[in-house]
Amino acid sequence: MITSKQRAFLKGLANKIEPITQIGKDGISEAFINQLNDALEARELVKVSIQKNSLLDTKETANKVAKLTNSEFVQAIGRKFVIYRKSKKKPKIDLPK
Repeated sequence: MITSKQRAFLKGLANKIEPITQIGKDGISEAFINQLNDALEARELVKVSIQKNSLLDTKETANKVAKLTNSEFVQAIGRKFVIYRKSKKKPKIDLPK
């Protein structure tokens, strides 16, 4: 579980990144989760966008994806959300205490 101070720090970092993957009308698939797990291991902080043709709620989807990938929900803005998971092999982001 991340603290509010750590969440604020991650939000600041997330402002500078673009979404690297998106969820379409098919919703959350196993392939999408596998792709996201790889991205989280490589980057730690990932922004995802939800396409307009998808009827998914951003916050609900973000929480479900975070649970499926064992990551932390950071924020949701519009049709985008950010999740974080510390890399097991090469941690890059040093969270404040």
